[in-house]
Amino acid sequence: MEILLATTNLHKIREFKEMCKAFAHLEILSLHQFPAYMCPEEVGTNFKENAISKAEHAAKHLNRWVLADDSGLVVPRLSGKPGIYSRRFAGLEATDEENRKKLLLEMRQLINKEDRTAYYECCLALSSPTGLQKCVQGICEGFILNEARGRNGFGYDSLFVKNDYEKSFAEIDEAVKNRISHRRKAFERLSAFLENLRD
Repeated sequence: MEILLATTNLHKIREFKEMCKAFAHLEILSLHQFPAYMCPEEVGTNFKENAISKAEHAAKHLNRWVLADDSGLVVPRLSGKPGIYSRRFAGLEATDEENRKKLLLEMRQLINKEDRTAYYECCLALSSPTGLQKCVQGICEGFILNEARGRNGFGYDSLFVKNDYEKSFAEIDEAVKNRISHRRKAFERLSAFLENLRD
């Protein structure tokens, strides 16, 4: 059975394909295979609303089962920023580095580790052409470093250290990150549904 990932993000595609290896009956596609498709504008007020919107829109327009992800970094002391604007925190065309620089700038007065707590949140929405079938959430808690460390990962990974770990997400092996990430936690809550999903 085919499931379309509603993303063109190569990091996410690789991570999802790795997690889906446990489901031999599933074939994972991505939006790279549907270049004419136009994603809806993200107008939701939270990760859940955005994930559902992306999943339902793609499922309806492409007549396929679709798995959509909306995720980002949340810093409570910044009133939840960057949150749903994580990918475009420093502007619509901002690079990961520019987003990280803005985050560090806004956190420059937060000296204590307790003030630098943060978490990654991921919402996964699975939709068929007839509508939403399942929506789950995963959270990974940690804190923000004073400077970037590591070369792996993407987004804010080089600034984020998971609780009980000493290395940033960009310093640990990708396979390790994929076992402990917010996306993995959300995916595990979807696993039973995927196991029973058949054409």
